[in-house]
Amino acid sequence: MVEFAGYELPVQYKGVIAEARAVREGAGMFDVSHMARLRFNGPQALAFLEWVTTNDVSKLGPGSGQYSLLPNAKGGTVDDIILYRTGDEEFKMVVNAANHQKDLAHLRALLKEGVALDDTTESTAMIAVQGPGAVDLVAQLSDQAERAREAPFFGAFDARVAGVPCFLARSGYTGEDGYEIQCPADKAESLWQRLAEAGAVPCGLGARDTLRVEAGLPLYGHELTDDLSPIAAGLGWVVSKTKEFLGSGPINAARTAGTPAKLQGIRLDSKRVAQPGTAVSVNGGQVGTVSSGAYSPLLDSGIAFAFLESGVALETPCEVDFRGKPEPGKVVAKRFFKRQ
Repeated sequence: MVEFAGYELPVQYKGVIAEARAVREGAGMFDVSHMARLRFNGPQALAFLEWVTTNDVSKLGPGSGQYSLLPNAKGGTVDDIILYRTGDEEFKMVVNAANHQKDLAHLRALLKEGVALDDTTESTAMIAVQGPGAVDLVAQLSDQAERAREAPFFGAFDARVAGVPCFLARSGYTGEDGYEIQCPADKAESLWQRLAEAGAVPCGLGARDTLRVEAGLPLYGHELTDDLSPIAAGLGWVVSKTKEFLGSGPINAARTAGTPAKLQGIRLDSKRVAQPGTAVSVNGGQVGTVSSGAYSPLLDSGIAFAFLESGVALETPCEVDFRGKPEPGKVVAKRFFKRQ
């Protein structure tokens, strides 16, 4: 167990590799109740969220969601989020645990008349069920089995799972299919038990981090920061080209001009795990630093994200420094795993 953002969280149950494989091959589940959950409603909620997020909120119909960012005025990232539209004037937002209070302060400072913001984190819990068998497992326990099986990615709806009233969202942080399930906090333990009885394998933070690196997904504080443009992190696809939003000027300028460094993937020749801040070199000269590293059970090798000089091309041989000893690898696309 480790302490994180005020929560005691398991690193592993039976082993990181076994848990990662359970998600890739069947269905694993994660207690992600530490992720903060916010609710917005009111006649100005849509206009407010259009201003404080980078993606096009107007494209969301009720029962749909999108990955997005909370930008700051200078073009950095306050946090990365998922936003769901649950009604004409109602929205739910999931934000990172470590940024919970920072995000609340940021959003409340920008809040305008006609928008109500409620923090539902303490009254709710969230369990992520992920893997090729996850959707069918959740559907079998749901009173809306057909809807659970047919919902599109980022589709969201209310349903009962094992008799517990829940908000289901077809999303996750592993690259696999599955659901992130919000439920009343006092029902979380019984829901977890029923999911386990149905075959979901309990998984900890270690497997979650391995899976998200394999899937090419960023972690705030590593690939995203207050001072780093999301363009450098390769997230231009969640930045609207048609609307004005907080920080849109500097972000659009970075999109046009490019950034000095950009996020790339590295696959090592060995199974070693590169630590954040580790130097990456090409032909003996440093070209960047590692932001995240993991051992990939899928590839049986060490993999990493690194911010490299923008001129470094894919397939370029490189070396990662391990306490003065260079470890050979190759620059690759940062998405190591792609669901079929």
